[in-house]
Amino acid sequence: MTKGITVALAVALGLPTTAAANMTIGTWNLEHLGWDNGKRLDDVAHIAKGGDLWALTEVMDEAAVSQLESELEAQTGESWSSMTSHEVGRSSYQESYAYLWRDSQVEYTQGAVVYMDPGDEFAREPYLAEFRDVETGDKVAMAAVHIVYGDSRADRTPEIKQLAEIWDWMREVYPDSARIIAGDFNLEPDHEAWQLLRDQSASPAITSGATTLGTTDGDYANLYDNLWFDQDALDFTGSGIVRFPELLNLTHEQARDVVSDHAPVYIGVGDVGIVDLDETTSTDSGPRCIDINEATVSRLDELPQVGPARADDIIDARPFESIDGLTRVDGLGPARVEDIEASDMVCSL
Repeated sequence: MTKGITVALAVALGLPTTAAANMTIGTWNLEHLGWDNGKRLDDVAHIAKGGDLWALTEVMDEAAVSQLESELEAQTGESWSSMTSHEVGRSSYQESYAYLWRDSQVEYTQGAVVYMDPGDEFAREPYLAEFRDVETGDKVAMAAVHIVYGDSRADRTPEIKQLAEIWDWMREVYPDSARIIAGDFNLEPDHEAWQLLRDQSASPAITSGATTLGTTDGDYANLYDNLWFDQDALDFTGSGIVRFPELLNLTHEQARDVVSDHAPVYIGVGDVGIVDLDETTSTDSGPRCIDINEATVSRLDELPQVGPARADDIIDARPFESIDGLTRVDGLGPARVEDIEASDMVCSL
């Protein structure tokens, strides 16, 4: 068996090799890939070689994808393939999407297309394609998406809601495939705008943590990057956020300059085990502690003495150096903070 997540991620990132999955699928906003911005494709490839199939956003030049493919082949000694969409966007600023995959594990089957968007709902229409696991024959239909940022969350929600239409359309076009919508959504997965997609049995792979790099080392701000998958059809074995600055020994300032201001996220697909990653990679494969410096509102709401409004206050008061710092939040006196600590639900700081 090809151990997609065990071997690939372990070799690339120095992670443990005690779990396996048939295929590792990731998504990464590579922040203007192809512009003359000093991007280190060798560093990008060092992280990307940990996966088998990638959906890339913010691609500015198809040639840069080909160069990344060549760098991956040089580092892995394996054959890789890629394809890039035409440019999409309503203004003079336009981007492309790309798919990048390891030939020994994944093959493209059919249906690469930029969504026609009959209602002109998307500023950047999604890019879709179907792929097959070489070993198992299982098919996955992918939609790469980069949701418009706009001036506020209200500008992002119409496109998020429209993803439910994409989801339904994918069922018709790729009837034999498990569905995944991957990309940079510029909106956290617990926002109410996602309800239409949730109602169709779609689930986010990442539900806590953050994927955008802050300017301070170790600081991650927003959970914008994700993979929404078909929970009734996909053999999901785990997920994670790759904190690549630590893995590449880069400061956040350096990482933002030469790699990206977004961290990649991934899922394991297959019939073996749960993803087993070390502390350098934030995993999302089951119940675990709540990081008060990174958790979303919905996760903080699980803590005793904390509701949605107080969760917002906790986020506004970050960062915390210890649980005791929660006393800075209005309504959380020493006794209530003791209750939170006694719950053993909070990650060590």
